[in-house]
Amino acid sequence: MRPDRRRVLLVGGHESRDGRCLPGPVEPGGPEVRAVGCDLHAALVGRDRIVAVPMTLGRDPELSAVAAQALRWAARERAPGDLLLAGPLGTTGHLVGWIRGAVTRALRDGPPRQAVLLVAPAAGPEPDAELFRVARLVRQYTSVRWVEVALIGGDPDVDEGVERCLRLGADGVVLVPASFVPVAPRPGVRTAGPLLGPASLATLVRERVAEAEHRWDRYGDDGLATVRHGHEHGHSHSHSHSHEHEHGGEHGHGHGHRDEHDHTDRHRNPSVPVTANLKGAASHVG
Repeated sequence: MRPDRRRVLLVGGHESRDGRCLPGPVEPGGPEVRAVGCDLHAALVGRDRIVAVPMTLGRDPELSAVAAQALRWAARERAPGDLLLAGPLGTTGHLVGWIRGAVTRALRDGPPRQAVLLVAPAAGPEPDAELFRVARLVRQYTSVRWVEVALIGGDPDVDEGVERCLRLGADGVVLVPASFVPVAPRPGVRTAGPLLGPASLATLVRERVAEAEHRWDRYGDDGLATVRHGHEHGHSHSHSHSHEHEHGGEHGHGHGHRDEHDHTDRHRNPSVPVTANLKGAASHVG
């Protein structure tokens, strides 16, 4: 790692089993995986020039807020800008687009009456309910008749979800991961690959890091105050061109974005987050 480069920390939460399902560094000086909490605190001790990337696909809105608390504590005796918090890897809007892309790829082959079963670890009432909402949006914006949810370690579990799909009349079921956690294969059931391959993930992390550096260099914003009260809203975008969340330019529920940051409003209300520009992110296939 060049001496002028920051150390990149990938902060994992429930979507990655506290980072255990995130890829480790593939080269010296590459991103380092840390679990939110004590593990992240330990990574900040005695180390300078760090940027932390909350590795959420959109169902862990508290991850940025908890990471910000750790960085603010460590930043008390640091030079300004020594520690930066990047925007979250993705939002639920991006998650819908990524799942749509995975569904499109997975259903190219197989029987016509296939059901999709979204699978993620159980995490609590709110994030679990959010997955059901995501499933409803995926169904709304695809031609798939059945998009169901299964929770690893929760209710319904994967076996129950497969059984439900077949009872509904599906001729086949495709398991699609809705987190970083791989889905264990089951006999007679197809399993899709990860939503983001290694190349896609690496590209998105580099984009988040670059955005955080740009925000600090140009505006003196380290990203810590934007989630001071846990108000990290994935859909509070402030970019001016529209872009697709999906492969092939299809819109799941596209949002208009602006490239010009409205810093007047942000400085009046520091709780307004600077969010990631994922232009073309859904087209990154690892």
